[in-house]
Amino acid sequence: MFYRLLFAAVFKRMDPERAHHLGFGAIRAAAAAPGGARALRRALGPADPALRVRALGLAFPGPFGLAAGFDKNAVGIDALAALGFAFVEVGTVTARPQPGNPAPRMFRLPADRALVNRMGFNNDGAEAVARRLAARRADKSALPVILGVNIGKTKVVPEEEAAADYTASARLLAPYADYLVVNVSSPNTPGLRDLQAVQVLRPLLLAVRAAADAAAGRHVPLLVKIAPDLADEDVDAVADLAAEIGLDGIVATNTTIGRDGLATPAEEVAALGAGGLSGPVLRERSLDVLRRLRKRVGPDMTIIGVGGITTPEDAAERLAAGATLLQGFTGFIYQGPFWAARIHRGLLAGLKEKRR
Repeated sequence: MFYRLLFAAVFKRMDPERAHHLGFGAIRAAAAAPGGARALRRALGPADPALRVRALGLAFPGPFGLAAGFDKNAVGIDALAALGFAFVEVGTVTARPQPGNPAPRMFRLPADRALVNRMGFNNDGAEAVARRLAARRADKSALPVILGVNIGKTKVVPEEEAAADYTASARLLAPYADYLVVNVSSPNTPGLRDLQAVQVLRPLLLAVRAAADAAAGRHVPLLVKIAPDLADEDVDAVADLAAEIGLDGIVATNTTIGRDGLATPAEEVAALGAGGLSGPVLRERSLDVLRRLRKRVGPDMTIIGVGGITTPEDAAERLAAGATLLQGFTGFIYQGPFWAARIHRGLLAGLKEKRR
């Protein structure tokens, strides 16, 4: 309730990107107090063995993690894990640093509890993020957090050089990643979604896998993140490719370029311009893609369900539909810092209810 009042009185009146930076800064400051991150993790993190998930060769303390996009530059991993996320995915990181698209580039749709963003992979670049991750690994006070790294294409790199661009990031970042995600589905980098075509995606994924494993000296689980806007036959094609090349998993889904089903007046939405839409409106399509993927790839491949998860009931529905793990982002903005802990508590309560 306090966060909702704070959001309505303060954050809602601010530019969303500025509010994000201020809120994220406050989270990091709270966790930076001596013993703060560990105390918060003990209080808010998933601890019940019933929530544990074994996936990607890793032991996750719970199923619900933070999606890429919130911590683009890996500056607050421990602070975010302290709030109850079972794992944290940083990025999207590109091989070269880039400023992203011009501001304003993030917009709220409060009536829909949704966001429209056209950030454009603004980040410090793979070399800077790798240095940050190396320093964190050397820090004995860092929390033991499962860390995903999401990599994308540098905007100025043409499609024919995309594989080299992604592999440059993979070589730098794979040594510090528990898993890697190849993002070919953001709508905010021109031409990026064309890389989802399997004839282009196959050599890209194979090149990234080879570079990542060689750089890390171990197998680094590799996943691909796809768009909800893919036609069903294209979803099937990606699923078949993933199975064919032995990909470790699929993240489903990214934001949508669609604008259907919104309560916000169409003229207000149109005035915001282009960008990816996220929030509860994405739930049904993301769920459909998840079900289709699970049916296609069988029971063993890891699928991370993301898109439109707001409540514990949403999370439970996604798990029942075949998700191995879950992620959220937009709900964090609207629900506040204890959202992940509430999701895990709700999932645990549901599990206990089923056992009665």
